[in-house]
Amino acid sequence: MDKTEKIYVAGHRGLVGSAIVRALKRQGYDNLVLKTREELDLTNQTLVADFFSREKPSYVFLAAAKVGGILSNNTYPAEFIYQNLQIQNNVIERSYRHGVKKLLLLGSSCIYPKDCPQPMREEHLLTGSLEPTNEPYAIAKIAGIKMCQSYNRQYGTNFIAAMPTNLYGQNDNFDLETSHVLAAMIRKFHEAKVHTRPTVTLWGTGTPVREFLLVDDLADACIFLMNQFNPTKKQNERGDIFLNVGTGKGTTVAELATLIQAVTGFAGGIEWDATKPNGMAKKVMDSSRIHQLGWRHTTELEAGLRQTYRWFSQSVT
Repeated sequence: MDKTEKIYVAGHRGLVGSAIVRALKRQGYDNLVLKTREELDLTNQTLVADFFSREKPSYVFLAAAKVGGILSNNTYPAEFIYQNLQIQNNVIERSYRHGVKKLLLLGSSCIYPKDCPQPMREEHLLTGSLEPTNEPYAIAKIAGIKMCQSYNRQYGTNFIAAMPTNLYGQNDNFDLETSHVLAAMIRKFHEAKVHTRPTVTLWGTGTPVREFLLVDDLADACIFLMNQFNPTKKQNERGDIFLNVGTGKGTTVAELATLIQAVTGFAGGIEWDATKPNGMAKKVMDSSRIHQLGWRHTTELEAGLRQTYRWFSQSVT
């Protein structure tokens, strides 16, 4: 990316978008175009068209999305599929219309089938049924990948996508009704410590295996891909325009809970509510393709948790 040209980060106040902005600034990219949701509704086709006509960015990081955990996905499925499809359709189409040099779409590991072989590889996309608890969101993100591929095929654009594993870090959502598992645990353990509660009750059985990546590592990966990953014609024909981004290391939810308990300093016990859903039994990604390009994560889970809890304690509580 040329540091003198405009870079638009859609969703710059969210978990991923804010990390991308921090990483860009660290690396000397300061010609950034940033708009809040109040300033630009990305689900509105006319407003997005006007924005691209006016700003004419050269590069786009599409990190704007409606996201949430199991409870939120189950409660608002219509909003998850509608809003994410609208955002992607508008930004990708206008990026093509206004000659954007490169676009990176952010997706999620939930695009893979519920019973996907482990670890999940890029070629497993569309080989089975999706996990019902997040199917609307997953379908929207799959549509985004296919939209990027289709525009590349028909118009010769350079639109790529990154599929990160479970993320956490600064600016995460810590609301207990809409957050993901790691952020929800941090809040629960912190509040239990503050109020000297004897136990913390967590959803499920603790047996599911998940993979966690600090969002600042993902941000570095996104900039790396924008500079290094340019799919060939054959790769695009095969649909190889997206890459997994993760650590490749699985952690059970129970192990995660024990780590967060230690990081927050909660001295009580942990109880599991097995009447609540577990989600997929195991979700670990194979990130060998991006590793072969030269990128690897740099922050291990415990260090990342300590960093995140320090930010949470200073900024949220």
